[in-house]
Amino acid sequence: MSTVSREPQREPDRAWRDSPVDPSEAEEPIKVWTRDEVLALRSRHPLLSPWRVVAAQAAAGVLVTILGWLLANRQEVVWSALYGSAAVVLPNALMARGMSRLRVEKAGAAALGFMVWEFAKVALTVAFLAAAVKVVPDLSWPALLVAVVVCLKMNWLALLLQGWKIKRSPDQRSSTHDGC
Repeated sequence: MSTVSREPQREPDRAWRDSPVDPSEAEEPIKVWTRDEVLALRSRHPLLSPWRVVAAQAAAGVLVTILGWLLANRQEVVWSALYGSAAVVLPNALMARGMSRLRVEKAGAAALGFMVWEFAKVALTVAFLAAAVKVVPDLSWPALLVAVVVCLKMNWLALLLQGWKIKRSPDQRSSTHDGC
């Protein structure tokens, strides 16, 4: 016969007990922004277009392919790097198209749409990489993987450059172009 031990019940958190019953009592009222306030916010924090990221990834893929051709001067390195670039760029382009066509009003639906397109992107990338052995003759794994990593890192570089661009004031941006 087994015995069942019961743990003593813990006292609820004090913060939870002291909070108001109705959550609307604790929240501040929602402020509706004017058109000018929204435009001012958008001018200070411009959106990063996903198509710019896809274009940057494609450009990075082409540069890695050219660099592989110059360093190795072997056709299998060129095709492997090009295929690795395509394994990243094409699924990201599909996701960018899907997300740009997604029109939802609720945050939950937007999050679900993002997760669906992200899953599709990852699944397509994995399918590309799995098919590489059959599609690319004399596959060079190092060239393929270098192209994949470089193209994937373009996401972070685009975000970094966007943040750097926002932090600079408009007068600093114009003064750097005057001296060229």
